[in-house]
Amino acid sequence: MTKTKNIAIIAHVDHGKTTLVDKIMFHCQLFRENENKGDLILDNNDLERERGITITSKNVSVIYKDTKINIIDTPGHADFGGEVERVLNMADGVLLLVDAFEGPMPQTRFVLQKALDLGLKPCVVINKVDKENCTPEEVHESVFDLMFELGAEEWQLDFPTVYGSAKENWMSDDWKDITENIEPLLNMVIEHVPSPIIKEGSLQMLITSLDYSSFTGRIAIGRLQRGKLTTGMNVSLVKRDKSIVKSKIKELHTFEGLGRIKVDEVQPGDICAIVGLDNFEIGDTIADFENPESLKTIAIDEPTMSMLFTINDSPFFGNDGKYVTSRHIKDRLNKELEKNLALRLNETESADKFLVFGRGVLHLSVLIETMRREGYELQIGQPQVIIKEIDGQKCEPFEEMTIDLPETVSGKAVEMVSIRKGEMLSMVSKGERMVCEFLIPSRGIIGLRNQLLTATAGEAIMTHRFKEYKPVKGGIPERQNGSLVSMEKGKAIPYSIDKLQDRGKFFVNPGEEIYEGQVIGENSRGDDMVINITKTKKLSNVRSSGADDKAKIVPAIKFSLEEALEYIQKDEYVEVTPVNLRLRKVLLKEVERKRNKLI
Repeated sequence: MTKTKNIAIIAHVDHGKTTLVDKIMFHCQLFRENENKGDLILDNNDLERERGITITSKNVSVIYKDTKINIIDTPGHADFGGEVERVLNMADGVLLLVDAFEGPMPQTRFVLQKALDLGLKPCVVINKVDKENCTPEEVHESVFDLMFELGAEEWQLDFPTVYGSAKENWMSDDWKDITENIEPLLNMVIEHVPSPIIKEGSLQMLITSLDYSSFTGRIAIGRLQRGKLTTGMNVSLVKRDKSIVKSKIKELHTFEGLGRIKVDEVQPGDICAIVGLDNFEIGDTIADFENPESLKTIAIDEPTMSMLFTINDSPFFGNDGKYVTSRHIKDRLNKELEKNLALRLNETESADKFLVFGRGVLHLSVLIETMRREGYELQIGQPQVIIKEIDGQKCEPFEEMTIDLPETVSGKAVEMVSIRKGEMLSMVSKGERMVCEFLIPSRGIIGLRNQLLTATAGEAIMTHRFKEYKPVKGGIPERQNGSLVSMEKGKAIPYSIDKLQDRGKFFVNPGEEIYEGQVIGENSRGDDMVINITKTKKLSNVRSSGADDKAKIVPAIKFSLEEALEYIQKDEYVEVTPVNLRLRKVLLKEVERKRNKLI
């Protein structure tokens, strides 16, 4: 029997987790010499590749010196914290990656806190030591300070460290000493990460993740704590509410390389996938058939933000998508709930409106983007934070936010954050850049990123994580400018756009189809203005049609999904279809909007 080590790789966003996993796979000769797999192999979803971030955690296993190492790649964004918490349950040790220049960042705190609470052994990898101006020794000190601050125990504080560059494919015990490969890292894992503790007793396994196959249905994934699993065995499934369901295992799979192989039995301590169980959820325990004992279920942080999902009822509905009804949307959201733990769904009084709760704008926009690519059409309302009542006081979520930006523009950024009720906690200069920390209500973060990027010419790097609920702070100024709303349905005409350019900025290009009530631009003033850009030029014998070529039209502003969600106001929706993103008023007719104002 080969020894097993289970490790999870945790780090802040963009510190090089997925790149490191690539290099481990190559080193352990998972692929043939001539096989070109490209980089970031584990980010196999289109969305992950486009954005350059990991969204769902992945399992991969390699063999090194007769030891099977199960590696779990985790996301770095706090918005996908539900993913991180869940998968850490399968690990015995964590590889904490820290950038040698940036040092520990907010998300590093977040993921490390989770790992220390679960009593995992940390091993530190200080990555990117080939960067200019990096300070590996100082970073090592600050990692120690952070662990101490987070309440790590003595055996956790005694952590081993390797230095190196995942991109350049080397690791070493001393950062000045460049080696040939990443063996020092793998040796550290084998030496310091504990083997799974195998307890005596009947069968126990916590389901921590799930997969779906169109042939076999849902597949439960988790780490076998004790006992032994065999194909065809009868088991009990202990639910969260302690009810027990009898079930039978049809197939067992263990992880090998990037794929899974079918096995007849699984030894305790190994991570496996089970086919054949019905109606299970994440957090359920697979236990002995005769006398089942449950394990502690997974606690997940509560969501902090909600959005309204509704059917697309604009004049252009059904033009692009194939799933447009409320039933389609409801079924798809229920399917997502099964594997996305940090998500909640509430039904409203109306049958075609659903309130979806999540961890932040990014968490929910990834779901919307995935649905859109699958062919769904839907409309999304303005993101709202969740207000709770604690001890008779209304409280709202506050977040810790870090902004890294050039020193020259830091004043502007501080001013923008303080308008949105943010309090500054610290300000540290690193070379020519400033790193500012704030405590800010979650409401204040919505729409801040765009403004910051504009003010700093795209230089600002902003990260935030949920801290706690505190009493509500006063009003936060919303968008200052009103909307330009279309008056008629038709085609946008260059002549009309040209004549109305002094009214504001446009979001539509000439020749685009538009409808009544669609938001087609931003007004230069504070109120909404209804305009008609479908008017053509009336030609007579005096005015020639050729004189129109002189029209100079500024290119339209095109929003990404997050930008659009952060931009809209209370009385607006984002219409999302597989092809288009449009902004619109909830009430399309001007008369109705006026009537509603009067009430």
